[in-house]
Amino acid sequence: MAALRLSQAAWLSPLARGVLSDIKPAFQSIVIPVRTKKRFFIPPAIKSKYKQDVDREARARAAGVVVRQQYVERPINITCTAGIFDGYVPPEGDSRLTSMSPEGLKQRAMQIKQTAASQLAIRKLKEYDDGFSTKTFATKAQDIYVEAHDCLVNFNKVRLHQLVTERCFPEMVRGNRLKTLRWHFLESLEPPRVVHVRCPKTIDPGNLYGQVTVRLLSKQTMALYDRFGRLMYGSEEVPKDVLEYVVFERHMPNPYGSWRLHGKIVPQWTKEKDPIIKTIMIPGPKLHPWTELDETTVEQKAPALQWYK
Repeated sequence: MAALRLSQAAWLSPLARGVLSDIKPAFQSIVIPVRTKKRFFIPPAIKSKYKQDVDREARARAAGVVVRQQYVERPINITCTAGIFDGYVPPEGDSRLTSMSPEGLKQRAMQIKQTAASQLAIRKLKEYDDGFSTKTFATKAQDIYVEAHDCLVNFNKVRLHQLVTERCFPEMVRGNRLKTLRWHFLESLEPPRVVHVRCPKTIDPGNLYGQVTVRLLSKQTMALYDRFGRLMYGSEEVPKDVLEYVVFERHMPNPYGSWRLHGKIVPQWTKEKDPIIKTIMIPGPKLHPWTELDETTVEQKAPALQWYK
């Protein structure tokens, strides 16, 4: 092949050889698209109006597709109720007025009415629990009350769920985050006694809930500390006499059910609690890393007044 090329070049004239020597090989051109103007308007997608929920349901009905209706549902719990049935109204001052006064007669009539309703409720409770007795239940209720508060102090949530209802649990643990609770049951000043029993009818006659109100008068100590270890409320050294009306509840048709702490009844005539002592931060002067704080140079500002309703 090389010899053939040499023989062909020999036949060319000198002029043709000069012209061919000046010809250079040509390269293939490349086309690159370049955007020269920014588009501030983007056209909508094709058939974007069908992306709306209303039109989508209409198209589904037209196509013969059944669209399931969405319901706003919330979970319910049938192991306990959401409140207290016919709450017990304690007499003012927890005392018994004389029957000679109009207030005493009214109190006596209310007591007889409540006692009659309680006796009817006790009969219903004994249909599901043969061993129920107001004399023995009061002591059992006090033990449940003490154990539930001990579990609250020791953060034993598993056992606490077994001693309190789902309604009472959030009320007991609310506000205890990043706080330390110290509670002790010292002694019972008076024997606990049952003052109120209710077992009302529901929509289903076989679905009954029993609620028993127990009066507890005891001596306790309670102290609440914040996350810095400072005392917020109460005292561990000064005991106080505490009068409480505690409500216990049980789902009667459940053979594995048990009596649990459901709530407390706070009378209107009770005294207001002492205010909680809160720890606040007082802003000081802004210092640089290379400066030191001199207490003599810090200006003492008067604290702002706090208004309480």
